[in-house]
Amino acid sequence: MMKVLLISVAGILSLFVCEASPPNFIIIFADDLGFGDLGCYGHPSSLTPNLDRLAMNGLRFTDFYSASPLCSPSRASLLTGRYPVRSGVYPKVFDAGSIGGLPLNETTIAEVLKPRGYATALVGKWHLGVGANGKFLPTNQGFDQFLGIPYAHNMGPCHNLTCFPPDVKCSGFCEVGTVLVPLMRNDTVIQQPVDFLTLEQKYSDVATTFIATAAEKQQPFFLFHSSQHTHGPPYAGVKAAGRSLRGPFGDALLEFDQTVGDILATLERTGVINNTLVFFTSDNGPSLVSYGGNSGLLKCGKGTTYDGGMRMPAIAFWPGVIKPGVTHELASTLDLLPTITTLAGAKLPQVQLDGVDMANILFNHTRSERETMMFYPTTPPQQYGLFAVRWGKYKAHYYTSGSEFSDMSPNPDCPPSAKVKSHDPPLVFDLEADPSENFPLTLDDTPDLLALVEKIKRVKEEFEATMEFGESQILKGTDVELEPCCNPRCTPKPTCCHC
Repeated sequence: MMKVLLISVAGILSLFVCEASPPNFIIIFADDLGFGDLGCYGHPSSLTPNLDRLAMNGLRFTDFYSASPLCSPSRASLLTGRYPVRSGVYPKVFDAGSIGGLPLNETTIAEVLKPRGYATALVGKWHLGVGANGKFLPTNQGFDQFLGIPYAHNMGPCHNLTCFPPDVKCSGFCEVGTVLVPLMRNDTVIQQPVDFLTLEQKYSDVATTFIATAAEKQQPFFLFHSSQHTHGPPYAGVKAAGRSLRGPFGDALLEFDQTVGDILATLERTGVINNTLVFFTSDNGPSLVSYGGNSGLLKCGKGTTYDGGMRMPAIAFWPGVIKPGVTHELASTLDLLPTITTLAGAKLPQVQLDGVDMANILFNHTRSERETMMFYPTTPPQQYGLFAVRWGKYKAHYYTSGSEFSDMSPNPDCPPSAKVKSHDPPLVFDLEADPSENFPLTLDDTPDLLALVEKIKRVKEEFEATMEFGESQILKGTDVELEPCCNPRCTPKPTCCHC
């Protein structure tokens, strides 16, 4: 069968679609995990045996990008296959009481798969809005089940975040004056505040039960496991706390990795591992602060349009189908929806998609259909447009700026003190020769630089001619009455929301 896979992508796709049991899909999504944070990507002290196993037996990407350097927009783009400015998920992220959310007329991967008979579940962090009466929650976006937190775990008081029980507090900051972070099942708050130290184990239990139930029913399934690890402040439960060499961040990463191991073990036990595509990546780059992650050799981190903010670790794993190896082809979270849609024999949404099918990369390790990647900042003003464009191995920066999330980077281009700066002509980097974006190309070393700049400019203009900014959902504002509360009619808020 492997020979067939390597010869004909079209043939293997038709084979999957015609089989009695369509393939299952699992997306494992880390939070604020950097390009340099995993053992299989070169970190010397991270303890990630299960993710390393995925990399050893799967396809590891070196040039895989998120569509945004922040959480809410990056999640919107993964689920819809569209740049987040199209769906209005900008600027920055949704708050606990945000009025808006991912628009219901956007089509998610789960909604694509439902007509094909898939069971769908989201376990973990949502962060795409709650809204009045929970209108924007996952169960209204194609997911049969949701267990998790509706936004980032630091968007509420840090009530029990300990890194090594019983009393060593985690580094980092949490918000005050808002409701305690709730745990939700579907559209109902079942615990408030959530017990963070048992939360990842709950995720593992629900995810593995979902897989086992679908396998027993012989029903194809889509699981989106979206943990809040390794977002700050980092913490871990008792099975991981104090067990890594990297301190609180390493413990959080280890606990996340343990869930990956539980998922793989369940796939093996239920006999569906050979019919399941597992795809791992992260939502955006790491927070470059004392308790944060590591972007490796890439420049800057979360919140910036340098590669450290948007170039992610990524692994595709499918035993007997995807040949192990490494690919240097250009790919993105945007590409997951069209790829999964094709493999499931489903119908693509009738909207402007920005993703492309990754079948050639996954099955043949050949050329990507993606030639470009566009980089919007966390607050994308339409008068600026794109901050950067990657075309092939080249990346052109038209604007650059630092970010509060890269505050402790020693590079002066990364902290928030590095304000928005225009570059005309753009700064152009050869990312194969200089992945750290340290040395802009010059006419001395690249005689055809002017022609290259002109070509990238045409690519940029052609793309921007197709871009229509959706109405900002985040600028609709907030309402404290929309903050999730287990006892919504109680007073005084937020302190009475405690159940």
